[in-house]
Amino acid sequence: MIRALLLSLGQLTDPPVLPVFVKSMLVTLLVFALLGIATWWGTQAALAAWLGWHTDGLAAAFALFVTILALWLLFRAVAIAVVGIFADEVVEAVEARHYPEALRTARPVAFARSLAMGLRSAARVVLVNLLMLPVYIALLVTGVGTAAAFFLVNGWLLGRDLGDMVAARHMDAAAMRGWRATTKGGRFVLGLANTGLFVVPILNIAAPVLGAAMATHYFHTRNFRKGRA
Repeated sequence: MIRALLLSLGQLTDPPVLPVFVKSMLVTLLVFALLGIATWWGTQAALAAWLGWHTDGLAAAFALFVTILALWLLFRAVAIAVVGIFADEVVEAVEARHYPEALRTARPVAFARSLAMGLRSAARVVLVNLLMLPVYIALLVTGVGTAAAFFLVNGWLLGRDLGDMVAARHMDAAAMRGWRATTKGGRFVLGLANTGLFVVPILNIAAPVLGAAMATHYFHTRNFRKGRA
């Protein structure tokens, strides 16, 4: 994973990868900006309808609070969903540079499938973490239990989703199910590493793109070793 991270960092500014990073960040920020605008408009309408108040200041303050809270709670889910739409471009760039043989047999993932995978990934992250919320709260008394549970849960979630971004280019649905069954440990480590990136300031901005690149290295390195065995 360290090698995969270093290789991914080294390719982050490559011409094929950098535009994906920029696009994914712009779309992610746009999602949260639209959330803030919708909250501001909705708060204004609610205050006017219920209390007869017309105040931009209170609505703006509440919208800012909601947007910041959403960024803190949902950034990972939204960012992974967005980068899932563009993941094929990242994977292709990594394969072109490091795994040209694999690139020749790859099948580009259709936009509709990428979108569906990204949305399912975001939904899983939100739903599972909501279900785990009582556990996170209960473990606060342990000091480290909440952080440990968060890493374990999201490592499992991200490992599956990041791996699928790459496997979808090289396997059909049946083969992907078999691949998931035999790579649980490795994908879990991949997910833990990417979860760690999400909690590092500044680096967390690039975590989704880095995760897609790291997953590409993991997929092809594992397949190479398996082929040699």
